[in-house]
Amino acid sequence: MKRFIAVLLSLAALSAGAHPVDPRPDRPVIQLALLLDTSNSMDGLIDQAKSQLWRIVNDLAGSRRRGHAPQIEVALYEYGNSGLSAGEQYLRQVLPFTRDLDRISEALFGLRTNGGEEYCGAAIKDAVKNLQWAERSGTYKTLFIAGNEPFTQGDVNFRDAIQRAVDKGVIVNTIFCGPRREGLETGWKDGADRGRGSFLTINQDRDIVVRRSPYDDEIERLGQVLNNTFVYFGARGREKEARQSSADAAALKAAPAGASVERSLFKSKRQYSESLAAEDAVAGVATGRLRAEDLKDADLPAELRGKDAKALEAALKDKQAEREKIQSRLEDLGKKRATFLAEQPAKAGDTLDRAVLEAVRDQARGLGYSFDSK
Repeated sequence: MKRFIAVLLSLAALSAGAHPVDPRPDRPVIQLALLLDTSNSMDGLIDQAKSQLWRIVNDLAGSRRRGHAPQIEVALYEYGNSGLSAGEQYLRQVLPFTRDLDRISEALFGLRTNGGEEYCGAAIKDAVKNLQWAERSGTYKTLFIAGNEPFTQGDVNFRDAIQRAVDKGVIVNTIFCGPRREGLETGWKDGADRGRGSFLTINQDRDIVVRRSPYDDEIERLGQVLNNTFVYFGARGREKEARQSSADAAALKAAPAGASVERSLFKSKRQYSESLAAEDAVAGVATGRLRAEDLKDADLPAELRGKDAKALEAALKDKQAEREKIQSRLEDLGKKRATFLAEQPAKAGDTLDRAVLEAVRDQARGLGYSFDSK
């Protein structure tokens, strides 16, 4: 009876699209909120965010705290867009914290710039109040707000909004899209100082040029092959599959900026498979959260229909073994790529990923996180 109840609870969670619960209380958590100005002048910033998301989360996924890889959650806001409600301060929570990074990618590619008033204080206040910030000790909670207008605009006092963030243990980082001197004069550094974060400047219109390695083509190929090891079931599973394909296509479109390679490397990480596990029969059976006999033929892809429970379980376990083999190969290629690039002349840049990664590494280390040397 206990086994039966456990299966019912597991299936209920899966059908609701809930993330599997990690039983270990020592699993570290990283929460990253991106607040992006989507007014007319910020197309370059949005393009950088689209292309560089995977490098940022890939770097985070490779960190460790007390020997454990973190659970990564990303949230997305847009502000300063005249297409949004004036009554809502021209801001919108695009996505709450999610571990499904394909959703974040999809949302980023859906952003459109359009005029507007940029109220940084209001955006920070809303994110601090309405996002579900974790209370677990050791959680790295950080917020990055990027824009190019004075930080002081709007009715909400940015100092009060930032103090609320600090009281919750959230580090506030500011990214001014323009000359450093202008960012200093318009309150962006003051915001970062009050938020115990970093004041950063970028050129949102800089063309992103990424060095290629001899391993990149194979990394991209294996990233696509890895998709064949996922067996999505049910309506939510079909949505996940479509989103995965869409994110792959978007990364390929941004390939000159390295997005496709970085995405493929992230897909080799545990965090990526976990984000899809609630709708992936392979992960469900491999972890014991799902039994093969509980799956319906109609919910499975054509090549797995008609199998009895034993044959289906064996097929799913074969796919799990194939996945682990591909992920291991991707991890190995990723290390070789990092070594190769480390030996090449570095290229200076003032782009979004550089700004975020420098701040994140420094701040997370203060909470006991360690990163690869790359």
